[in-house]
Amino acid sequence: MERGSSKHSPRVDEEMGREVKGTVQSTAGGRAAEWREPEPAGEDQPVITRAPENDTRSGVPQGMTPEEIEQRSQLGRFIPLSALPGDRDSLRLSAEENEAPDEVLAQLDRLPPDTDFQTVSEIWAALGHGNETQRW
Repeated sequence: MERGSSKHSPRVDEEMGREVKGTVQSTAGGRAAEWREPEPAGEDQPVITRAPENDTRSGVPQGMTPEEIEQRSQLGRFIPLSALPGDRDSLRLSAEENEAPDEVLAQLDRLPPDTDFQTVSEIWAALGHGNETQRW
């Protein structure tokens, strides 16, 4: 006795079966072969924690605050790499094409007119802000 769907034709049943075949036949982790599963940690290995005990680093580089990081990032979102190097007018035009908010356009208007900028960090520094003092 063949058990099939009475709602679909056999062709549709087969197509639906092929679509879910990978999900139905896969093992935990989405890998089909058991030998591809990662090995568990050994008994002599330390327990994994979120951060090492004496690690006092934060996600913010030295010399900048989280707010400055966010502001520089927002500025960089609207300046594509294709616009660099560029002067004030070309950077503003690129930012306008990327639908930059008024705050970003106002910052770009404050840049000196006859200077080419190579990076967003250079633009940020020209606006009177500090960049990180140490890179990791």
